[in-house]
Formats: sequence, C-alpha cells, structure tokens
Amino acid sequence: MPAATQTQVSTMYWLPHCSTCQKAEAWLKDHGITIAETIDVKTQNVPKTTIEQLAQKLGGAEALFSKRALKFRAMGLHEKTLTPDELIDYMAQEYTFIKRPVIVLADGRVHAGFSEKQYKMLFGV
Repeated sequence: MPAATQTQVSTMYWLPHCSTCQKAEAWLKDHGITIAETIDVKTQNVPKTTIEQLAQKLGGAEALFSKRALKFRAMGLHEKTLTPDELIDYMAQEYTFIKRPVIVLADGRVHAGFSEKQYKMLFGV
C-alpha cells in the first residue's frame, strides 16, 4: 500500500457544513493526503449513473445509502423493504440519502462514511 503522502483522493462527495465531512477533510489534510476535487452533494447534482457506479464499487446500494437521514423515518422508509434500485432512485432524488463523505481514491477504490480507524486502515497510516 502506498504511503499516505503519496495517496490522493481524486473526488470527495460531501456537505461542507457536515461535521463528519469536516472531520474527514481535516484528517486527510493532517495526514498529507490531497483531495483533487470536492463535490457538494447538496448544490451539485450527482448523476444517477455516478451513484450506481459508487454503489457498485462499495458492494451495493445498501453500503452507500444513509439510513440516518431524517427523511428516512419521516418518509416511512424504515417500514419498507427497499430494493437496490429503489435505494439508488432515492439517493438520486434526495442528496441526504447518500452516506457522507464518499471518497474516491486515485486508484479507484471507494469508501463511504468516516471513522479514523477505517481511514487509518484505508490509507495505511
């Protein structure tokens, strides 16, 4: 695995005012990891095809879908069994259903969410 200073995040899908996203960004910068591009999922449309690709690289739509979103319960989705296609559709329609942050590494790997432990393993630091 490359050293952290050689690893780059090609794209970070995030919300700039999300505290978890801010922690992830700070952790990356503190470890010398550059972020080539940031995409604000609220103000920049993430195409459905991109959501499908990210979900596929993560192992499925469930891994990219955020059940923590307030709308998940408000819309009664917690009472339904949603198919992967339905999860993709909800994420394409409503940015809050995308787990954040989502980082795409320069080597193509994708990771959703943030925990320091997971980032240490991901970046080998």
